[in-house]
Amino acid sequence: MEEGRAKPKVILSPEQALKRAQRYCAYQERSQQEVRDKLYSWGLHRREVESLLVELISDGFLKEERFAHAFAGGKFRIKKWGRVRIEQALKGKQVSSPLIRQALAGIDDREYRKTLETLLRTRLAASKDSDPFIRNRKAADYAIRRGFEPELVWSILRDQED
Repeated sequence: MEEGRAKPKVILSPEQALKRAQRYCAYQERSQQEVRDKLYSWGLHRREVESLLVELISDGFLKEERFAHAFAGGKFRIKKWGRVRIEQALKGKQVSSPLIRQALAGIDDREYRKTLETLLRTRLAASKDSDPFIRNRKAADYAIRRGFEPELVWSILRDQED
């Protein structure tokens, strides 16, 4: 009996890899690092990987700015992530700081605040704690873990008390 067989590494020619990478990028927006990692996993060498990345960028399949905006918008609207968490995730995908700032600026401030208020209101309503201090702390901790700025979280909680 074999112990945990690993999936064999796929070895592709540069032409095959380009076609696959085009489909990979067309399916959803990808960061350059995600595509680079995928190309390496297909058994390509550094020169081939960099050459294919240049080709994907010039053909419009890969654009870091487009990826950063799509990622930030999606994580905010769908997953209700705050700016801090989105920024950390983009850094993890090796997106440049100017593009991260630009993507975060694309999030509407009024919508951001409204989302946070709704998140906090829902969390407070679901809390079974009778002590308002504990209830507020738990709601704040939850929002901060989701990536919202602590100053903004506490400011909104203070406003809701009044």
